[in-house]
Amino acid sequence: MPDQVQAAGGVLYRPGDDGIQVCLVHRPRYDDWSLPKGTFKADETALGAAVREVAEETGVAGIPELRLPEVAYRLPDGRPKTVQFWLMRAGTTGPVQDTDEVDRIAWLPPAEAAARLSYPDERPVLDRVAELPPVTAVVALVRHAHAGERKKWAGRDQLRPIDPTGQRQAGRIAEALTTFAPRRLVAAPPLRCKQTLEPLAKALDDMPIVLDSAFAEPSEAADLPGRLTVAQSRLAELRLDGRTVVCSQGKVIPPLLALLHGDEDPEPFKTRKGDGWLLTWSGERLLDASRL
Repeated sequence: MPDQVQAAGGVLYRPGDDGIQVCLVHRPRYDDWSLPKGTFKADETALGAAVREVAEETGVAGIPELRLPEVAYRLPDGRPKTVQFWLMRAGTTGPVQDTDEVDRIAWLPPAEAAARLSYPDERPVLDRVAELPPVTAVVALVRHAHAGERKKWAGRDQLRPIDPTGQRQAGRIAEALTTFAPRRLVAAPPLRCKQTLEPLAKALDDMPIVLDSAFAEPSEAADLPGRLTVAQSRLAELRLDGRTVVCSQGKVIPPLLALLHGDEDPEPFKTRKGDGWLLTWSGERLLDASRL
């Protein structure tokens, strides 16, 4: 089987006179119009690749808000290629960096952009964007990074630190979420939760990390339903800040996401250490939980 090519890109949007406008790029090498995208670099996250490619091809820093449908097709040499797309709000603007690849960009309403696209496979991505209500808030909910084994830690569990693997995971979280441009960082009280966000806080000019027990595992399992209710209420408050990163724990995140979805089964929301979700809202409506 030929090796699969992994790529990532974005639907970059900005407010227009009547709704939103999305950005297409023109590639002179192919004389085509497409969504900005490109292949991963070594040891690069999908989200990091998507943000980088959008910035290089459009000159705009995209703020990720929602994961969009993937596009899969075969290259002329027969290799399968998969592109992961993200919805991105336009941030700061500069010159196009990859001038060898892109010579023009166009901002168009979604329907006009879909008509101009050279590749029909990308049109369902724009269809998804066109049907979305306005995004009003996004919360990145992450599980703390690896912190060794609880049974091998002799001290108070609250003070168990992240280990070298966890430090690498915390660095990748910072890489992925710096471009998210959070306005607030919140961590459950255990030290490992705060340490998971420290590289991100440093990258954001030493943004303070607020400790909040609403996102911590209760000491008694019977207290979990009450804790989830408090966490859900706290998320409603944090939505007012627009973009927030919350670091929580493994026994809280799956049932909390199930509660937000009105689902009794937390299994689909199991989250590995150092991984997480983008929770995207339009007002009080949760549009989606996109796995990071």
